[in-house]
Amino acid sequence: MKITEIEKRAIIANLNSIFGSSVSRKELIDYFKRKNEPVLNWLVNGAQYKINRGLINLAGDSIPNTTITETNDNLEVAMQAQVVPLKQKKLVTEVGNLVPSKDNTYVPFGFFRDLEAIVKSAAFYPLFITGLSGNGKTTMVEQVCAKLKRECIRVNISIETDEDDLVGGSTLVDGNVAFREGPVITAMRRGAILLIDEIDRGSNKLMCIQGILEGKPYFVKKTGEVITAAPGFNIIATANTKGRGTDDGKFIAAQILDEAFLERFPITVEQEYPSSTVERKIVINNMETLNCLDEDFADKLVAWAEIIRKTYMENAIDELISTRRLVHIVKAFSVFGDRQKAINLCINRFDSDTKTAFLDLYQKIDFKETEQPAPAETPTNTMEEIPF
Repeated sequence: MKITEIEKRAIIANLNSIFGSSVSRKELIDYFKRKNEPVLNWLVNGAQYKINRGLINLAGDSIPNTTITETNDNLEVAMQAQVVPLKQKKLVTEVGNLVPSKDNTYVPFGFFRDLEAIVKSAAFYPLFITGLSGNGKTTMVEQVCAKLKRECIRVNISIETDEDDLVGGSTLVDGNVAFREGPVITAMRRGAILLIDEIDRGSNKLMCIQGILEGKPYFVKKTGEVITAAPGFNIIATANTKGRGTDDGKFIAAQILDEAFLERFPITVEQEYPSSTVERKIVINNMETLNCLDEDFADKLVAWAEIIRKTYMENAIDELISTRRLVHIVKAFSVFGDRQKAINLCINRFDSDTKTAFLDLYQKIDFKETEQPAPAETPTNTMEEIPF
């Protein structure tokens, strides 16, 4: 689609409000990609906008407030290019029902009942849930919301997550700058549960929600609007660590979070793996759902995982089998119908020594004694003794 000179000047004026009078070519391209907007080649590659050292001019002659003339079928049309002060509009994204689906294979355990009471109360009470990978932290939050029919907005954190990703940021829409609200503002407006997953993967840019963690309204700098959370809004964070990083190399992406930020969470819950009884129910439920019920296999899988975890806690091995990994094995078993193959495929992610040790342990648990043939009787001497 052809862009007129007036539209180009409006776009440059809007970018000027974001970056100032100049911006590097790389920074501008990264901005378009981050916002999932097409790169404006006429701007980033246009000679008339370039200045020294790879900078693009967003001021001066590039956005004049003068009358221009365009020719259309030999008709001269006088048009006035007006550059007006920027006033960002809100980009409202219509979202449907955000209540998580109920998982019929889930079995409540641990902190589930207490978390249910907190969510049901509609009180603002931020929680920090920590625990080893694959033990059901995130699923627990989602299933509490599913049971109570409460909306839950999940946002996954990485080291790149910033204020724009969380609260919202500017984006180009039809050549105009609009403010697109992020998941935090959306959850506040809807009175939903904000589930911040893997929060210990974030940086100090997470501090932008510190006031929100205190239960205070949020002032959106780019629109001038003050957002007050609707009743029921709450923040629940999950992590593999307590925000202090890790020295064992298990979670190398985990960051050390600011003490002031962590202090905004009233309580921290340490989630353990489910008991063998609960875990067996989880495995059985998944087998029934996938039409591959094998209670003997379920018993052996749970016993196998429990022994490995105990060994892990004693620092005798460096890896363990999570509840999530058992579910993976069940799914593979439903496809191939072979116990050994299902286990092999699902533990290939471990190094060869660990994989061999895990397989050896399972084979010992699943060992079935074969009936051995009865030993041949020693022939008896049927000859009568001859007296001397």
